[in-house]
Amino acid sequence: MAAGAGSAALGRAALAAPLVLLYYGFSIGITFYNKWLMKSFPFPLLVTLLHLLLIFGLSALARGLARCRSGRPRAALSWADCLRRAAPAALSTSLDIGLSNWSFLYVTVSLYTMTKSSAILFILLFSLLFKLEEVRVTLLLVVLLIAGGLFMFTYKSTQFNTQGFVLVLCASFLGGIRWTLTQILLQKAELGLQNPIDIMFHLQPLMFLGLFPLFAVFEGLPLSISEKLFRFHEAGMLFSLVGKLFLGGILAFGLGFSEFLLVSRTSSLTLSIAGIFKEICILFLATRLLGDRLSLLNWLGFAVCLSGISLHVILKAVNSKGEKALKLHKEASSDPDLELLLRHTERGEEEEEDVETPQQH
Repeated sequence: MAAGAGSAALGRAALAAPLVLLYYGFSIGITFYNKWLMKSFPFPLLVTLLHLLLIFGLSALARGLARCRSGRPRAALSWADCLRRAAPAALSTSLDIGLSNWSFLYVTVSLYTMTKSSAILFILLFSLLFKLEEVRVTLLLVVLLIAGGLFMFTYKSTQFNTQGFVLVLCASFLGGIRWTLTQILLQKAELGLQNPIDIMFHLQPLMFLGLFPLFAVFEGLPLSISEKLFRFHEAGMLFSLVGKLFLGGILAFGLGFSEFLLVSRTSSLTLSIAGIFKEICILFLATRLLGDRLSLLNWLGFAVCLSGISLHVILKAVNSKGEKALKLHKEASSDPDLELLLRHTERGEEEEEDVETPQQH
């Protein structure tokens, strides 16, 4: 039995390894891609809108291929249902992504990564508000560790930018709303949006409409007089830009799809643990490739923040195991054949004890 459990664990690890590497490639790739693109094309909201259109097209293509392969129709919501049920999640998601990309104009990759880690604080806050989590002392400890680590990381940072930091913090706040609402959306079985491809397909148009007014106000006029898109001198420059934007859309779609593969084939715990090590990789690469400067206090703050995130992941794993054990116990109690077997076993044990008791006297 032990050998069988060990081989099963090795099998799961062998399956998870390539999926984690795929997730790392897309996630780390899009982080450095956004920083690189903002240096030559400083229109983050336009970039986000174009990526949303591309993701919508790719998700529609994926849905079409899945329908042809299975022969079953995919989930389809009317515009009225989308606006009523999915609009809040779509708006918070679009603003989260848009403000995150906007922040790359001002902050380093390391500061972005560290500040974005604070999203878990807001996720916990909104989980408490929506009663998806219960107030516990351990949750307060998680909040204190992450908040304290973030303060230590940003304290007297040599590459700190207030405007960029506020943008990332707002994006983290919206990320807390985003994932809470998305979780609620996924739990509504009647909508049939358990597959993230279907969610991406339905949310992208609403996300585009939600972000467009912000783009029109802040980037509409500067873009209209910019040589980088409308007033270009060479066709080659335009084609190069289109290629760069298309690459970003592929990375964004690949990130969402790799997250889905990782969670569906392994677990959300695997994704959480992979996310912790991903942030370590990003900070290491940022200091080596981009020259981000971090002091000893900054690294210590990063370690404190990661300890808080790790504690949260461990607590979720323990709670998940407890819930599964309780569920199995309830299922066993509801099975009349199993319940009869258990009673028969208990009666047999009692009879054995009655036989052994006189011998001991």
